[in-house]
Amino acid sequence: MSVQHDPVQRADFDQVMVPNYAPAAFVPVRGEGSRVWDQAGRELIDFAGGIAVNALGHCHPALVGALTEQANTLWHISNVFTNEPALRLAKKLIDATFAERVFFCNSGAEANEAAFKLARRVAHDRFGPEKHEIIAATNSFHGRTLFTVSVGGQPKYSDGFGPKIQGITHVPYNDLEALKAAISDKTCAVVLEPIQGEGGVLPADQAYLEGARQLCDQHNALLVFDEVQSGMGRSGSLFTYQHYGVTPDILSSAKSLGGGFPIGAMLTTSALAKHLAVGTHGTTYGGNPLACAVAEAVIDVINTPQVLEGVKAKQQRFTRKLQQIGEQYGVFGQVRGLGLLLGCVLNEAWKGKAKAILDAAAAEGVMVLQAGPDVVRFAPSLVVEDADIDEGLARFERALAKLTQA
Repeated sequence: MSVQHDPVQRADFDQVMVPNYAPAAFVPVRGEGSRVWDQAGRELIDFAGGIAVNALGHCHPALVGALTEQANTLWHISNVFTNEPALRLAKKLIDATFAERVFFCNSGAEANEAAFKLARRVAHDRFGPEKHEIIAATNSFHGRTLFTVSVGGQPKYSDGFGPKIQGITHVPYNDLEALKAAISDKTCAVVLEPIQGEGGVLPADQAYLEGARQLCDQHNALLVFDEVQSGMGRSGSLFTYQHYGVTPDILSSAKSLGGGFPIGAMLTTSALAKHLAVGTHGTTYGGNPLACAVAEAVIDVINTPQVLEGVKAKQQRFTRKLQQIGEQYGVFGQVRGLGLLLGCVLNEAWKGKAKAILDAAAAEGVMVLQAGPDVVRFAPSLVVEDADIDEGLARFERALAKLTQA
């Protein structure tokens, strides 16, 4: 039976919502695969993926099935009890990674909050309160809580909220000498994104991650990888640390983990996990049966050779066409990234105009993202059809043709 809803429109946003977002002028109402329809029935191709969240597109049958089955079984039981979907998902994550223990929460920020608290607790227990300093990268992004936004290296997000969390240093990304100069025996953790997402879709250099691992080992610091955006098949490996062959001590995941259903996870080893004893950390909804049932279906689909190999093939298809478009219209020179997290770096003449390109693309019926003002970002479904790639990029090209003629 269908429920009758009161009509709403985009103008209502400005009347009822806190003004911390500036959403598009159209309102999406339905999605299927890599296509989305708005209130007027206009169809768009989705290369934004809900900011790297909709890893299997919209309304994937495996996810709809898992959610529906669980919705008719058990929604919430609290952490006074455990539940079957959480245990199944934890086992699958452990079997597929370096991890031996998992903590479930609801978002990337919460996964990072847990990761940073664990790192500080481990150092406190093993070495004392002096060892609490965290080193992160300039232009990094780790979430919006006070702790995670302080670790993130973008002052525009952390300024203006009173005193910041102390003991956090930022060093340039991919600069091993700068990290070497900053790290000390007071460092409890080095926190890095293997691919900087919000910072401009910037993959780490192999030597940088290897060097960071060695420096952490030398200084008894933990290496934390934030794989909220780069994880769950996005790079063509299940997690990007596997692509580099550099294993962290703690890893955070969210976004694609739930394929659109809110869930986050912190993965670590047994030896570290024991420092979060009963009562030291928690979350009301974390590990709830609905989220875990959906995430289990996500990992079952993504962690297969055909999907992960498909990501690499689709990367080639995107990159070839984007490089051709960039050269033809003189808008961007470099296409960088890994797997299906790609960034077109705008050239001097177009610097600062990523939002204008995003808007022009939407007008032509294709949804893209920006990663800062100078990079147009693509984070489509990992199973996007080749026909959708071709059609979406044709629309993107039309948008650039109009912009450059204007």
